[in-house]
Parts: sequence; C-alpha cells; structure tokens
Amino acid sequence: MKGLKLGIVCLFLFLLSGIVNAQYQADLIPVNYSYPKEYTIADIQVVGADNISKQTILLLSGLKAGDKVAIPGDKLTNSLKNIWKQKIVGDVQMKITKVEGDQIWLSIELKERPRISDILIEGTSKSERTDIQEFLSIRRGQVLSQSSVKNQRIRIDDFFLEKGYYNVSTTPTYSKDTVNDAQIVTFNVTKGEKVKIEDIVVTGVSQIEEKVIKRKLKNTKKVNHWRFYKRSKYFEDEFLEDKASVLALYNEKGFRDAQVDYKIESVNDKRIKLYLDIEEGNKYYFRDITWYGNHIYKDSILDNILSIKKGDVYNKSMLDTKLNFNPTGADVSSLYLDNGYLFFNVNPVEVRVDGDSIDLELRMYEGDQAVINRVYVTGNTKTSDHVIMRELWTLPGDKFSRTNLINSQRQIAQLGYFDPEQIGIFPKPNPADGTVDIEYAVVEKPSDQLQLSGGWGGGGAVSFVGTLGLMFNNFSTRNILNRNAWSPLPSGDGQRLSLQFRANGRPYQSFNFSFTEPWLGGKKPISLTLSTYYSIIRRLESDSDGGYNETGFLKNKGASIGIGSRLNWPDRYFFLQGTLGLVNYNVDNYNFGGTSLCEKCNSNSLSLQLSLSRDSRGNNPQFYTHGSSHTLSVALTPPYTLFNEDHDGQRWLEYNKWMSDNSWFIPLTGNTKSASILSGSTKNKRQLVLNARAHFGFIAPYRSSNTVGPFERFRLGGDGLTGLNGSYLYGTDVIGLRGYSDPAVLTPVGDGVAYNKFVMELRYPIVTEGVATIFVLGFAEGGNVWSGLDEFNPFNLKRSAGMGARIFMPAFGMIGVDYGYGFDSTPISATEGNNGWQFHFTIGQQIR
Repeated sequence: MKGLKLGIVCLFLFLLSGIVNAQYQADLIPVNYSYPKEYTIADIQVVGADNISKQTILLLSGLKAGDKVAIPGDKLTNSLKNIWKQKIVGDVQMKITKVEGDQIWLSIELKERPRISDILIEGTSKSERTDIQEFLSIRRGQVLSQSSVKNQRIRIDDFFLEKGYYNVSTTPTYSKDTVNDAQIVTFNVTKGEKVKIEDIVVTGVSQIEEKVIKRKLKNTKKVNHWRFYKRSKYFEDEFLEDKASVLALYNEKGFRDAQVDYKIESVNDKRIKLYLDIEEGNKYYFRDITWYGNHIYKDSILDNILSIKKGDVYNKSMLDTKLNFNPTGADVSSLYLDNGYLFFNVNPVEVRVDGDSIDLELRMYEGDQAVINRVYVTGNTKTSDHVIMRELWTLPGDKFSRTNLINSQRQIAQLGYFDPEQIGIFPKPNPADGTVDIEYAVVEKPSDQLQLSGGWGGGGAVSFVGTLGLMFNNFSTRNILNRNAWSPLPSGDGQRLSLQFRANGRPYQSFNFSFTEPWLGGKKPISLTLSTYYSIIRRLESDSDGGYNETGFLKNKGASIGIGSRLNWPDRYFFLQGTLGLVNYNVDNYNFGGTSLCEKCNSNSLSLQLSLSRDSRGNNPQFYTHGSSHTLSVALTPPYTLFNEDHDGQRWLEYNKWMSDNSWFIPLTGNTKSASILSGSTKNKRQLVLNARAHFGFIAPYRSSNTVGPFERFRLGGDGLTGLNGSYLYGTDVIGLRGYSDPAVLTPVGDGVAYNKFVMELRYPIVTEGVATIFVLGFAEGGNVWSGLDEFNPFNLKRSAGMGARIFMPAFGMIGVDYGYGFDSTPISATEGNNGWQFHFTIGQQIR
C-alpha cells in the first residue's frame, strides 16, 4: 500500500512538472519536496519575448522583485500557468540563474508562437475574397492558433453554403514568410457546383394536400425549366424557414402534435433530392376556456375579444394573436396595456386533453396601473428635444398606453428628420413604485433638399436656363444670431424655410419664398405659414436687327398667410387649415391655353381657403403601409355679384372652388405594425401594399348666370408638373394622368372647370432602411376633365396602366419614373387611335 501511495505521488509530481516546464537546477539549489524552502526574489528576467512586452509577461506572471516564493511551491507553478493560458506563447520555462543565501534570481524563458503575416484565399473570385475577408475574425499580426484557423474555415464554408454551394470544402495550409519569420495562412476553397433540387418528395400526408404543403415551401423549389421567377438552388437557412412554415400550417389546422423531419440525398455533384416526412398526428379542438385572475374586466368582455368558441379548431397561433397582439383587430393585451396595466401578462395553460378536445385556463396577472414617470429622447444630434417631445402622445403623469406609444412613434416618423426604420421605443418599468420611464431612440437623417439644374436653351432667345431651390425642413430662426449654430445653417427647431428661383433668360423668371412655424408660440400645435411669389413669362419676337422685342407678357404675384391647428375631435388625426391669399394676374397680349377670354386684363383674386384633413397613415412617410388620408378643401372669394349685379368678375375674380383628395393604404402581406414594440423593436417587414386614390374637384360662380373666369381652373394629363405652359402663373391645378403626354392633350380649350380621377397602385419596397427609400409599383388609373359642370360624367374616363419606381433621397426628395400606356384616344390624337406608351419623370413630388 505504501508503494502504491509513493507511486501516485511521483506520478503527480511528474505530470505537474511536465505541464509548466519549470526547471530547478540541482547544482544551484537542493530541492526537497518534503521540506520547501522560502526565498526572496532578487531579480527576475524575461528571455525570448521579441514581439511581446516583457512588462506584460511579468504582469501576467504575478511575480516581481521582493516577492517571497517557496521552492518547490505553487506560486511559481501558477505564474507559468497564467502566462500559458493567454495562448501567446508556444513554450514557457522558469529557470533559477543564481542563489545567494535566501536570495534567488529567476529567468522566464519563452518561445513565442508564430504570428500571421498574411491571409490568402484561393479558389474564389475577387469579389468573394473581398466579402470573406470582411467577416474573418483573424488579422495580420495576430498570434497563430489552430483553433482560430479552424473557426475561420467553418466561416468560409458557411459563406458558400448560404450561396448554394452544398459541396464546398476549405483546407488551410501554412507557409513560412522568409521576410519576418511569420506564417502565411492560405485557405484553399473548393466550391464545387451550386446544388439544385431535383425533386421534393413529401410523405405521410393525408389531412392536407401535398400541393398545399409545397406551396408553403416558398423559397425551396425543385428544378423547373419553365419557371424563371423562382430559383431551385438549395439554401439551408431558407429551407429551414420553409419547414417552419409547413409546421405552422399544420398547427393552424389543429394538428398541434405535427412533426416535420427531412433528409437530403445526393444525386450527383449538382443535384440533390429533398425528402420531407410529415407525422401529422391528431386534429384537436377548443373545448372549455376559463379565465383566472381577472378582476378589472369580466369574463364576457374577455370572451368577446378572444372570439374563440367551443368546437373551434385548436389554433395556438390564433390564440397567441388574440391574447397578445392582433395587427388587424383587438386583443386582450392591448385592452390592458392601453389602460395602464403595463405589468399585465396572460399565460394559456392546457389543463386537460380529452380525446380530440383541449381545455384551457387563461391565467392572468393584472398588476397595478403604471403611470409614466419620465420621457426622454436619445440619438437626436441635430433636432432639439422639444421638437420631438411636443409630438409625443405619452406625457409624464399619464397612464401607460401601448396605442399611444405606437402613435408617438408615428408622429416622430412623420417629422421626416429621422430614419423611420430605426425609431426605437424602450419602456423601462419601475415595479417598486408602479411607474415607467420611456426612452425614444432616434437616428437622424438628412432632411433638407437642394434643387439645382442648369443649361443653355430657351428657344429663339437662346439664354441660360436654370433652377435653384433650397428646402430647409428643420430650420431654427431663434438661432440666426448664434454664430455657433450655423452648420451650415441654424437648425433643430422644426421650422420649414423654402426658397426657389427659376430662370430661362428673358422669357421666364420665377421666385418663391415660404416659411412655416409648426408650433406657433411653442405650446400648442398651431401652425403659421407665410408665402410670397412672383413670376413672369414674356412673349418675345425677333426684330430686323437680330434682337428680340417684348410683345406680351403674363405676370403673377401674390402672398398668403395660413393658420392651421390639430384637432382632438373626432380624433387626433384631424387638422384644420385656413389660408388667406391675394394674387394678381396681369396679362397683356399673351394667349394661353388656347383661350381668348383674357388676352389683356389685370385681375385680382382675394380668397379664403379652408381645408379639413385626416391623416392616419403609417410610420414611414416615404413608403406607407397602412392607414389613410382625406382632405376636403374649399377656396372662396367674396361674392361680389350678390352685392353688385354689374360686377364684371374680371378685375376682382369671383368663384368657389372645391377639391377632395383621398388615399387608402392596404397591406396585402405581412403585419401592419410591430408586435414587439414594448421591447423596442419597431421595424416592419417588406410588404406588398395596395394604394387606392380618388380625387375630385370643380370651380363654379356664385350665380349660375355668370361664367368662371380663365384663372384657377384644372388641367389633366402627363406627369402633373407645371411648366412654361403658363399653368403655374394663372393658378391652374395640373393633375397628372400617366400614359398621356401632356395636360393639353386631354384638357379642353381654356382648361376645365371639373375633373375626377381614380388610381389603383400595387407597391413593393426594395429598400426601406438607411438614407434612401426605393419601391416599385404597378398602376391602373382613369380620369377626365370637363369644360362645364353640365358635361360632368364620372364614368367617362380616360384610362391608362403601367409600371414605375420611386426613389427617395433627402437631398432631392422623391424621384419618380413611370412608363404608362394610354388606352383611349384624345381630342388631339382622335384619328390616331390609342394614345400609346408614354414615359414620365418627376422630381420632388408624388403624382396626385
């Protein structure tokens, strides 16, 4: 027995000495393992640390001159273990170099691991090498270790697996760098061929048709040479998502025990077979559902929201939706969370499974109502806090409400100063005192716009043609005198300042200025808008000297002041605006629109415009996914003829002008809002959205015996842009109708007094995050314009259809490209059949 113990002790000491490689020279110090002797370190040296700081090694060892150590003992052993654990050396030894009495001199001798001098990737394209290098976690100069190289090999394989290279293989090799005695690591990649799915075999199905299951495999399709819109390559991540969709389908049909197994069979280097083995299990139904723990709301109220009846197919997904988040209707959580019960939770428990029936207990914890304590904003580097805070529906002292959180998120997004996809909401409950702090995290984005163009043209009187426009959407007048706030202009208070100048040499000049303060006085959402403008188009004719004489002109100058206010009734989406405007139209020998109603006149228009609107559209102003907007407006001049029958209606215009614009956004795929807003996640998935629009307008005199003047009328057609046709200068509203070349093609001579238009657009986003927003669309629309109200026929429409795209960039606004086909002939092209294909390009506006 004594021999066995002695053997174990010897083996332990042998292994210990082998781990740390410590050496004690017998000729310098006698080592007695039974009686360790204590020494004081006189000095300690580090040898072999060429690329590592010697001071770092000493710090890792935990030893310094003056320390007392026992030989043999654990202190020296542990110091070497600490150095070894850092994985920066290949070998470490402790040597005793000198002993005098109880003084000892030590030397730590290292053998460094080789470092990486370069990382090469072979067998890939240049672009692939660039992408791979970006996500590798090893870098030049780093200590080389087998484990880190293995991890990089796995990463490279995963990179190509995601791209469909199912047979990829990566082998690392090493070569010595003769320049700096380091190692060059080369990853040799054999990608093989992209693997396609030859066949998908589904077994075990009886309750759901096989073709329905395969439709759920949206991203996993077998080879079909006739199908060009879906790839047939195998991507593991996408297949696993499809597999989860199949399982969700069974769960929704009541098969809660369903399981989906799969295996992959290699046919050759380019083909695989995919086998799905489905175990459907039994179909279940809801039976008795009992509420427990509810005191605030009665069972009948909760039952009505849940809307699940005894005998309904057991659908856990639907149950969770009705309990926690229902994007299309009411749910139990919203009922509580909108009433301040932030700490509420409900847990469905299956208490009994009897045959094909399941009894549920819905166990609830209502908790206390939470009151908002503190509200603050982070991430706004440019916009002042008060600009954001005044838009919020969540104020300190209010009861907590999830709906108000969502509405606040929408209000912040509508400002246009922040990336709508990165607006984070983070409620921070304080259960101890029943309060909640709310953090709104935003990411600033550019919101100012620049319009700059130039060229040389102008028809006969060749001259410079140019436009300079500046739109500052987050201006600050209070900081104009603060030189430190100019970067490049004072900003952050949410005011809007717009300046625009257009010129086409002598023939045309135009200047516009407007300023809007959205919160007049800073306490209530009352907006003040001031604007003024001046434009002139000259009629020039060449003379005998080669110059040009002015023979006519059309001038337009005006100013307006508008006051608007948000309303709290019928709900907080309503807005009322009143604008008082004065415009002067001065025409002298300038025929416009083919009319002779006013070849020489000087007319004034004093009008009051009232508009009532409701806007409940979603969070992203560049790509709405839900909600609607409605505007009804009327412009009224004084009824001069009611007081003076001899009033000719020319010097002071008389009319009443009515317009209605309506737009609906209906998501056809995906959820309309985030289900996890309480965790700060607010991003929407890509959604196919239907946008339906309806527009209507007419202008009329107060007396039926009078006629409408030549101003303030309607034009329909083309891209909806006003140009040098004079439409802008005499107050005409130009309404776009894609597929037709120009408003004059559809508009009767002298412009129209009534119009209507209907639009259906299917929109799909390509990019919604970051600075730019890009989406594509398909459209069908119809409209018409009439020269008299007695001719108005809402069913007599000029129709068109086509496709397009929208790109929003903060510096330029919305850029639109459309290609539309006009199905109907126009007065100008009546003898030529249909109007045909037309290309439209717009900047800075949406086609109404």
